[in-house]
Amino acid sequence: MNKLPAITGWQWVKQGFSLFRQQPGGLSTLFLGYMFIMLFFGLIPVLGQLLPVILVPVFSVAFMRACAFIDYKRRIVPALLVSGFQKPAFPQLFALGMLYLAVAALAVGLSALVDDGMFIQLLTGRVQANSPELRGSNIGSAILLAVLVYLPGAMGFAFAAPLIYWQKMSLGKAIFFSFFSVLRSIKAFAVFAASWFGMTVLASQLILLIFGRNQFAMTLMMPMSVILTVVLHCSFYAAYRQIFGQPEAEAPAALVQPETPKE
Repeated sequence: MNKLPAITGWQWVKQGFSLFRQQPGGLSTLFLGYMFIMLFFGLIPVLGQLLPVILVPVFSVAFMRACAFIDYKRRIVPALLVSGFQKPAFPQLFALGMLYLAVAALAVGLSALVDDGMFIQLLTGRVQANSPELRGSNIGSAILLAVLVYLPGAMGFAFAAPLIYWQKMSLGKAIFFSFFSVLRSIKAFAVFAASWFGMTVLASQLILLIFGRNQFAMTLMMPMSVILTVVLHCSFYAAYRQIFGQPEAEAPAALVQPETPKE
């Protein structure tokens, strides 16, 4: 885990787009399958609200494997979508999702100490973004506090799922290595995050500027958000590949070098 220069964060973004361009159909189909499953889970009372969050690490393995398939010139197949449900990785990936939910709940819950729960009401839809109540609240400070509380957790979760799946690490060890890999190259990850934030805002504002705030513009934003989300997964894979190495477990059998027998 070598220290990386800040510009590396932008290189990961470019590599993410490069990976996407090689198999855009396969990656988009995989994401649409994921969205369909999430819609199905949403029909389950109570659990339907929690499962999409808890299963983020489980499904992230599918997109990381898809990017590895592209690396090795293999064709993406729909079966990759259930990769994270396989043993022995699934119990730890599920536990990681539970931890992910707990940290997010803690961050949002602590924000209520600053704005009397306005941020929570905004997230749950009980208050609209243009509500006069928001203007007189400390919601900006609440969001900042939530981000600061969640940030260490995000650093620990960033690469924990692929480390569990590919490198067979325990949950605690995966979070440990993920956290310190991000910390050692924090400048690169700052550029990475800023690049993605800037591109997302710029793309959405361009659509609104060209087509106006109408239904057609909202319709265009849907495929744009799908593409950007998929490319974001590809960019995370590019970061993982540079920090931890290309996952040899996904290499075709013909590329795997047999072990030389010991004399």
